[in-house]
Amino acid sequence: MRTASVPVSRARLATGVQLPTGDGPFPAVVLRTPYGLHRHRDEARGWAARGFAAVIQDVRGRYASDGDWHPYRHEDADSAATLRWVRGRHWSDGRVVAAGASYAAHCALAATASDDPQSRPDAVIAAVPALGLAETAREAGGVERLAARAGWWAAHGDRPDSDVTALDKAVAQDPRLLEHLPLTAFPARLGRPLPSWAALWDEPRRPAPVPHAPTPILAVGGTRDPFADDTLRLWADWPGPARLLIGPWGHGLTSEPAPEARPGHRIRLGELYVRWARAALDGTLPPGHRGAIALGGSEHWYPAEPDAGERSSWPFGTPSGLRLLQGGTFVADPERPVRSDELNVERRAVPDRALLVTPPLPRPVDLLGTAEARLCATAATPTADWAVRVVALDPAGHAEPLATGIVRRSDPVGAEAAFRVPLGPVARRLPAGTRLRVEVAGHHFPAHARNPHTGADAVHATRLAASRRTVGTAGSGLLLPVVRGRRPVDPVQETCS
Repeated sequence: MRTASVPVSRARLATGVQLPTGDGPFPAVVLRTPYGLHRHRDEARGWAARGFAAVIQDVRGRYASDGDWHPYRHEDADSAATLRWVRGRHWSDGRVVAAGASYAAHCALAATASDDPQSRPDAVIAAVPALGLAETAREAGGVERLAARAGWWAAHGDRPDSDVTALDKAVAQDPRLLEHLPLTAFPARLGRPLPSWAALWDEPRRPAPVPHAPTPILAVGGTRDPFADDTLRLWADWPGPARLLIGPWGHGLTSEPAPEARPGHRIRLGELYVRWARAALDGTLPPGHRGAIALGGSEHWYPAEPDAGERSSWPFGTPSGLRLLQGGTFVADPERPVRSDELNVERRAVPDRALLVTPPLPRPVDLLGTAEARLCATAATPTADWAVRVVALDPAGHAEPLATGIVRRSDPVGAEAAFRVPLGPVARRLPAGTRLRVEVAGHHFPAHARNPHTGADAVHATRLAASRRTVGTAGSGLLLPVVRGRRPVDPVQETCS
């Protein structure tokens, strides 16, 4: 790989260039990353072996690039400058695909809104997109994503390199690290400065990227990825040709398969990306929105379709729906929160959650689409988080998470409120005999910060109070996207044509 230094405003960015054999010129793939260009050498060689010039770049302030590292601040301008630089090389044929996963997906999207054709990509591959500071810091319902942000900032924040073990090492020294208040003091407990940590929680949400031209996009995600909703929205709202691939994967995609993944879900993503990029650059990708979603627990892929809004309902408090086992009235105590990393339910004299269960399914059920819970509930505190977790219990009682959602409410104290809790995308085949367990709680910790129930912001709070809750069975229910009769598709064909 050749090395280069790309000039941008007040900095020079370290860049690696891997060229195909031959004289060129070549189409280019640009990947801008905060995680070290050296980690992408094999990827660059793979693109070059298939006829693309691969350009891998450390973003401003990271690894070999100079300048100051401020996540999400400089990527629009730096991406645009890099694309102009690429098009000015003798080996470039002028066509550029911007690609990346997670933060690098944001970098790939950053220049699409430019009104300068030389500054924007001709096509975009955005995988598990982390679209902005606010988008990664909080759920759409306002609740803070604590564990993931603490882990990312400990590993990558306010430093030129990374230590992906930083949070684990700190937790080994202090197992209650994320419980200490206020959360703004996390850097001191971590043991190193993180000046950008406190400002993270004050960032406003950014408008979704809107390309200046009808740029083709391939959006890739996983049903177990925390940014699955963002991936789906990016695809659904994109004004140009849009293709979607969602598999039974976590944030690491095929390197992080979920337990419900099957051999039929093994995809060679690199080969698919190359095929899609060629179609997008050659102009053979038809307009419109298409894609494929894997059905976990089966061998199949099904066409991605906009959610029709029709869901099957499991009402609370009925024998054929969800029978209430405990906790019609419960206490959400932030000193003893319901944990996101445990699926067992501890029986307590005073319940810490509402717990409901269905009868065994009489036949297999395919779920494909978005799920939600509808609650009629009461809180005895001025602010309350409502976390809903759906778990699939196989006939032997083994539990697998199916869907989770959390929202923050500020309803009149003691007044019943009716509201929705979005549970995100679900793509799973449930065998006959499966039971569904639904938990309604006031916390989902450490994945999410604890609501202190005092009216104070969860990030700055120094005092915690318990919150008495009531879930009314009348009007409450679980809505799941049950599908029948849909024909399987070839995911490569569906995304690349």
